[in-house]
Amino acid sequence: MRPSRSSRPPRRRGQRPGWVGRGDLRQQDLVSRSRRAVRWLQPGLVVKRWMLTSGLGLLVAVIGAAIWADLQPIYWTLESITWLLRHITTVLPRAYTGPLVLLGGGAMIWLGQSRSFGSIQQALAPEKGTVLVDALVAQRRLNRGPAIVAIGGGTGLSTLLSGLKRYSSNLTAIVTVADDGGSSGVLRRELGVQPPGDVRNCLAALATEEPLLTRLFQYRFQAGTGLEGHSFGNLFLSALTAITGSLESAITASSRVLAVQGQVVPATNADVRLWAELEDGTRIEGESAIGHAPSPIVRLGCTPERPPALPRALEAIAHADLIVLGPGSLYTSLLPNLLVPELVEAIGRSKAPRLYICNLMTQPGETDGLDVTGHLRALEAQLASLGVQERLFTAVLAQEDLGTSPLIEHYRQRGAEPVACDSRQLRSQGYEVMLAPLQGARPSATLRHDPKSVALAVMRFYKRHRRQQGRGEG
Repeated sequence: MRPSRSSRPPRRRGQRPGWVGRGDLRQQDLVSRSRRAVRWLQPGLVVKRWMLTSGLGLLVAVIGAAIWADLQPIYWTLESITWLLRHITTVLPRAYTGPLVLLGGGAMIWLGQSRSFGSIQQALAPEKGTVLVDALVAQRRLNRGPAIVAIGGGTGLSTLLSGLKRYSSNLTAIVTVADDGGSSGVLRRELGVQPPGDVRNCLAALATEEPLLTRLFQYRFQAGTGLEGHSFGNLFLSALTAITGSLESAITASSRVLAVQGQVVPATNADVRLWAELEDGTRIEGESAIGHAPSPIVRLGCTPERPPALPRALEAIAHADLIVLGPGSLYTSLLPNLLVPELVEAIGRSKAPRLYICNLMTQPGETDGLDVTGHLRALEAQLASLGVQERLFTAVLAQEDLGTSPLIEHYRQRGAEPVACDSRQLRSQGYEVMLAPLQGARPSATLRHDPKSVALAVMRFYKRHRRQQGRGEG
């Protein structure tokens, strides 16, 4: 008698139920294998055509060698096959010999192909349980994904990238290099290198190499004179910068080590130092000081005044299908990228849709009291101070109403408020507004963007614009 569901012991994830028989499992496995075999026949994998090309090439090569040898190999091969078949059929009747030889040849083909694909799978999909055809289908989908340029810095940009890499491998992260606090600030002051912290986070977010290597790259020393507080990735990038001569070259080398999906590009190769003018007339310098400004920020600037952009960043923007700014700290992660005039000009020339992703909460000392409209006004005011009058980002992605919760109250006690969005007002001003649950469905101890949720909202925005563009062209 089959036990009732209430009396069955709980089973671990991945463990088959006790009432499922081996025959059912074999049948399920056979169905699964059959479906995977059929998937090899779908177009676009670029496997069948090259196998056919290889087979035809082998046949042509054999014929060429035979012609070169005055057809003697073909003659002797046919004679040998005739002699072999004549003697085999004298031992076993033709009705048995044919099927046996056919099955033997089929078995050899199956063995050779399965071992070949097994070796390929070890190289392309070494994870246990990953099927090669699934890995090839996923890689084809990623290669056909849109070219997305994400601009920003801090943890917000790396969060966005870790979600977007599920949809495309054509990703470019343009990262601010104005950080002067923490491990990056120490390395910047003592070694004279550009701050590697935000770059490191983006490389780790886009890495497809083994998780252990990524964890090593993000490892932060907890003790040791001179090492405490530094992450291994920061030291690694700083050493590579000294060896190769530039942070850009160090990023390229690190990208190969981590098998980065896409590319990470600094906003500039200049030694940029931020300054800010406050509403009370004072001027503060340094990215870490701006993040704790005692008065509202009126204008942001940098030294040198007009830092040059890297050609790879300009090329990525020129070929982008979508340009995204944020999420991240408004004055210390996002606007510093727009202090590079060539980047601003390239964004203005681009025909791709442009999306600004707003933060979930205000940041004490930086965006106190700002709603989504306030964030956009600060963005436009900063561009206007640089002589840019047109709106670079006409679409905004914001969080739905968070309501009230103990977590919200905890943030309020620390001086942060949810960034409210008056979508009706923004639409009346010509903005395209998209609201979504960006913090994710699962409750957490902090209010941060969820990589899957924010990436899903970004891709919905992109697909909607692509459909509108298709209807416009039609």
